[in-house]
Amino acid sequence: MKKKIIIIVLFSIIQIFSTSCSDKKKSSDFVSTDGIVTAYSGGNTEMGNKSNGIGDFVAASKAVMPAVIHIKILLKPATENTNFRQPYGTQSRSNVPAMASGSGVIISQDGYIATNNHVIENASEIKVILPDKREFSAELIGRDPNTDLALLKIKADGLPIVKLGNSDNVQIGEWVLAIGYPFSLNTTVTAGIISAKARSIGIINRPGSNNSQSNSGTTANTAIESFIQTDAAINPGNSGGALVNTAGELIGINSAIASQTGSYAGYSFAIPVNLAKKILDDLKQYGSVNRGVLGVAFPSPSDEQRYFKQQGIALGTVNGVYITNVMNNSAAAEAGLKEGDIIQSIDGTQLASSTEFSERIARHRPEDIIKLSYLRDGKIKTVSATLKKEAPTKTTSNSNKSLDQIYDKLGVSFAPLTEGQKQYFNINSGVVVTNVRMGGFFDHNGIPVGTIIAYINGKPINSSKDIDLAFLSAQRGIIQIFAIAPDGSKVIFNLSLGT
Repeated sequence: MKKKIIIIVLFSIIQIFSTSCSDKKKSSDFVSTDGIVTAYSGGNTEMGNKSNGIGDFVAASKAVMPAVIHIKILLKPATENTNFRQPYGTQSRSNVPAMASGSGVIISQDGYIATNNHVIENASEIKVILPDKREFSAELIGRDPNTDLALLKIKADGLPIVKLGNSDNVQIGEWVLAIGYPFSLNTTVTAGIISAKARSIGIINRPGSNNSQSNSGTTANTAIESFIQTDAAINPGNSGGALVNTAGELIGINSAIASQTGSYAGYSFAIPVNLAKKILDDLKQYGSVNRGVLGVAFPSPSDEQRYFKQQGIALGTVNGVYITNVMNNSAAAEAGLKEGDIIQSIDGTQLASSTEFSERIARHRPEDIIKLSYLRDGKIKTVSATLKKEAPTKTTSNSNKSLDQIYDKLGVSFAPLTEGQKQYFNINSGVVVTNVRMGGFFDHNGIPVGTIIAYINGKPINSSKDIDLAFLSAQRGIIQIFAIAPDGSKVIFNLSLGT
């Protein structure tokens, strides 16, 4: 039987300070409610010039190492957030302080630092240690759970910085270096090549990630995943560190690995720097992300093939992003886009996947004008669209219209679980699918009546109100649904509700 490769967001090294618990946890202690290991690690990737030899590694390392820093945080007590689960499968005792650590990249001489959201999430205190051993208290300027990025600030001037590169120039097969603080070791450099681009792994806002809470306190899931994949070794503590090309330019922020053990096993993932530039600039200017919205829905990457088969669309014939829905009064609707259109390029760049499309939209702000090329009835057409502001999620009666539209798209209705069903499936939460309408998402994807929806974006579903809130919060992004089929098998599927 083939072993299952697990996608892991590697947090930092966690230590629990307690008089009754002083032993370090082993990787075998990593657990999750759905059997998926959850820990955090991070990295950075930037691709530029081709490597001419080992000398390029030496020069790039010397240029970048002074600006990659160690981050240590004091975590809030577990009692302040009962949903927070320690990344290594250990639960903090009430009022027992815990420490975590990760990496960061200095991006301005006056002390702005880029890192991962998951490194500083739930932090009550953030410390930054520079390679020259100077230590600073850091201020959290802003964070964006939907891209797993955060911006810190320390009071210092004349700091070394990492030069920002251009992740659009990244080429598969090029050499890169990952620099960070794995296992709280001092600055560590590893080398590898770019293995893939625009990779979606379903890690942001997944069960256990605890990344679905925005700064305003409202839940949201417009997760943007278009990772650069590399085989440079990344381990716990590398989170937020630098992935650079051989010219010493930053091309990404390391965020995740694929592993069976919780440590590096050959695959690492980094946030492209071109996306990070926009997010970090927004956080600096506004304290939050000012994201432009087009207003289209499309199959999530993991469900594309299944969707096309259900629709009778021959695989390999869709060269671009297949639009399954256009939101009313959206930028896409005003530009004349329709369901069934295939968007092939954005601003002159040919699209290879929906993940690339989502990333490029996420680089824009409201009122930005984008140029789209799309295929309709065998003809190529071009249109300009003015992106709109992301509407805040509300739970008032004004949301009824949006909910009606979502349920119409899904073609499904639900009912609470009976006590007998809970006992039979040995679960404590969930709603059951009671009706599936022909032509809806559930019908297209072969999800039958009797399926139990247990979690949406990692949050347990106990009632119709829970599922309404989950759909409303994700109406402009991808939602991940953890379900139990009528035969008892467990299924995870993703649904894109637009970008």
